[in-house]
Amino acid sequence: MSGHGYETGRLNLPFVGIATFGKREHVADWDEFSADVAIIGAPFDGGTQYRPGARFGPRAVREASTLFSFGHAGAYDHEDDATYLGADVRIVDMGDADIIHTDTIASHGNIETAVRAARKAGALPVVIGGDHSVNIPCINAFEGHTPFHILQIDAHLDFVDERHGVRFGHGNPMRRAAEKDHISGLTQVGIRNVSSTAREGYEDARRMDSDILSVRQVRALGTQAVAARIPAGVPLYITIDIDAFCPSIAPGTGTPSHGGFLYYEVLELLQAVTKSHRIIGLDLVEVAPDYDPTGSTATLAAQVLLNTLGFIFHNRAE
Repeated sequence: MSGHGYETGRLNLPFVGIATFGKREHVADWDEFSADVAIIGAPFDGGTQYRPGARFGPRAVREASTLFSFGHAGAYDHEDDATYLGADVRIVDMGDADIIHTDTIASHGNIETAVRAARKAGALPVVIGGDHSVNIPCINAFEGHTPFHILQIDAHLDFVDERHGVRFGHGNPMRRAAEKDHISGLTQVGIRNVSSTAREGYEDARRMDSDILSVRQVRALGTQAVAARIPAGVPLYITIDIDAFCPSIAPGTGTPSHGGFLYYEVLELLQAVTKSHRIIGLDLVEVAPDYDPTGSTATLAAQVLLNTLGFIFHNRAE
């Protein structure tokens, strides 16, 4: 760098440059790329029943993720004595699926197209929402896949069948998933308090092979016991609603619910399930940054995603 005799090249600090996820490479041609992980933004919040704003989630999470862009050779964790996300794990950012304002079906179709492109490239699709309805096209993109289980980490059950004619909003995704032939069952954790689903929704969920646990039940059982409840030998898709966390640490969301998880409770569960199951897809939704002036919710989301990816690929390499 001119004038100082430092090493050649740019320092590329987190606050300079284009805010791709973790400052990884952006790929614009979805037909011609290969990667281990493909980040996809799904900035759609037209399925929201209360406070909108999750359409700005992908942008906020990407910006927050630049904080963790140091050390592209990997991040050493002294507790685990492991280096995560080393240079051997190639992460690319595909940018955002195109969103057509007021058109849920077209927007969902474009999200599905992006996830299918990631899968075709051999990459693990990681979708940043957007409201939880974006999970619907994510699951649709796996049509024909060997049946897999879904781990949902969320405050709300999201198992409404239809309400006022709405079937593809953010209260419906787990019901739509459970109807699919390629979904073998669900584990729904963090569900609590005043929820988005009436009693019959819980009854339907259990009838359709769902295991439902509240935050207090998860704490009473412990991380390992919860992970052991997920059927063995099946692939696992993980969907994380940021409102699973207590709003004291994640206020930037449309439907906050007190009594939620703290950071390590979720992280330890994710670390456990990535050891016991092959993860085939991941989404994180409902970050609405305008409700969080400190930006801590987006930072939490970025940290959870990066750590989870680290666990996934560390376990695959073992």
